[in-house]
Order: sequence, then C-alpha cells, then structure tokens
Amino acid sequence: MRAMQVSQSTQGPALVAAELPQPQPAAGEVLIRVRAAGVTPTELGWSPTTQAKDGTPRKGAVPGHEFSGVVAGLGQNVSGFEVGQEVYGLNDWFADGAIAEFCVTQPGSIASKPASLTHEKAATVPIGALTAWQGLLERTKIQRGERVLVHAAAGSVGIFAVQLARLYGAHVIATASSRNLKLVAELGAAEVIDYQASRFEEQTQKVDVVFDGVGGETLDRSWGMLKPGGRLVTIVDYRNKDVFFIVEPNQKQLIEVGKLLDAGKMKTFLGPVFPLAEASSAYSGGIAKTGKHGKMVVAITR
Repeated sequence: MRAMQVSQSTQGPALVAAELPQPQPAAGEVLIRVRAAGVTPTELGWSPTTQAKDGTPRKGAVPGHEFSGVVAGLGQNVSGFEVGQEVYGLNDWFADGAIAEFCVTQPGSIASKPASLTHEKAATVPIGALTAWQGLLERTKIQRGERVLVHAAAGSVGIFAVQLARLYGAHVIATASSRNLKLVAELGAAEVIDYQASRFEEQTQKVDVVFDGVGGETLDRSWGMLKPGGRLVTIVDYRNKDVFFIVEPNQKQLIEVGKLLDAGKMKTFLGPVFPLAEASSAYSGGIAKTGKHGKMVVAITR
C-alpha cells in the first residue's frame, strides 16, 4: 500500500513516500481502507511517534490517527461492523496511522460515519470532538448555567468545546484572535475576548470551568479566574499532571457526536485538503495560508 512515513533526515521533507505491506487485522481488530485523515502537525514531535511503547526509538512511523474510511476487513471475534461500512474514528498512537491507504484499529475506537458529512469533513472530527467531550463532560462535568472559559476557542478542539458547552447550557466565554471572534460567537460563545488586544482576566468575571488549549502563561493566569470549587483542564500543558489529559478513543461518544452533527446541532470545519503525495507539506507547515478556517485533511482515496 501507499503510505507516508516520518523522515529520518533532519533535512528535507517531514514525510517521505513509502510502499508498505498492507496490514491485516488480528483477532479483535478492524482493517480500514482510509478515505481521509486529519492532520495534527505537532504529532511528529510526540513521544509515540518517536518512541515505541517500551521506550526504544521508533523509526518510519506513519502519522495521522483520526480518519474516515470504509471497513475493509474484520479480525476474528469482531461484531457490530461489516465490510463496506463507512466509519470514522481513531487508532492507537503507537500504531501506524492513517496517512496511508489502510490502517488497523479497534472496534471500540470507531463508529458509523455521520451520514451528512463527506469523508474529508468527517476526518476533521474525532480528536477535536472527543477531546472537548472528555474534558468538559467527563472531567469537569459542566452543569447548566455555569460559566465556562475556553482558551484557543477557534482551534480544532476549541470549536467543539464552545459548541458542547453551549449545548449543555453553559455561559461560554471564549478567547481567540480578532479574526476569529465572529466565528466563535456564532458557535455559541456569549462573550468573546481578543487575547491579543487585552488580558482575559480584565474582560470578564470569574468562572466555574476553564478549558485550556494554550498552556504556559495563559494557563497560569487562568487559575485566578476560578470560583471556589471551580475546575480546570488543559490539553497542552503537561506540567500540571492533575489537570492535563490526552484524548482516548470512545465509540459511544463518537456515536453521540455523529448524532449532533447529523442533526445540525454541531458543526465542523474543513480546511485545505491535500493528496497523499503532498502530506509532507501539511505536516511541515509549508502550506500557503488560504484564509480558510478548518482542519487540514489528507485525502487518501475517493
């Protein structure tokens, strides 16, 4: 199969083309023929990309762990799916990912693709939507009427955090750049703050929940924004291990997210789409700014 692997050279492209053996699903696994994969450029520096689970160096990893595609094969003891079914979801961070014609995943990590979305658009959803869901609904357990501050509200996770918080009856305060203030307001933020023009703590009152997608100084300043008993989570600042978390695959949550998308209660945004051969540009940042909001996607097959 055609795939793109992380380059071992510090010079040249971030990814290089490769012909790899097509994976086969073991017992309890599902083989996916990938149609599209979401791009998270920072993934190339993550430890699962550069190290195996035992800590030894990992070379030639295939990135891209959120995807939309078609079930191409079922391992033994897999039920609930059939060959030819359109699905979307995630696969293990340490496994070869979806910037390839095929990848292998677990049944509990995928769900039927939202019927209203193309494969390209569906590939923008899993990481962002599940991260927002798990941070807000599982970890901070937001309640109706609470004040929720979302940092990086126009990012690939933030857009879902704003929408979910609104859907669950929260009063959403969002920080974003000036060019994205209108967008996050349309998604449901009751208050929007241009983080480049002012300090958020001077523009709003204390909150019940902070969902942090920035880290560093922004996170440090956010602690003082919490009411007594307030909760905070961060998806980027691992200095704070008690509040830092990494998204996990979850079939039930993917199903619920799909229902919201198909019902028009939640939106996702598709950015530039690139063919497999140009995936390196998407990961290396060598793409001209298009002014189009949304997550970059690599289209594998159509």
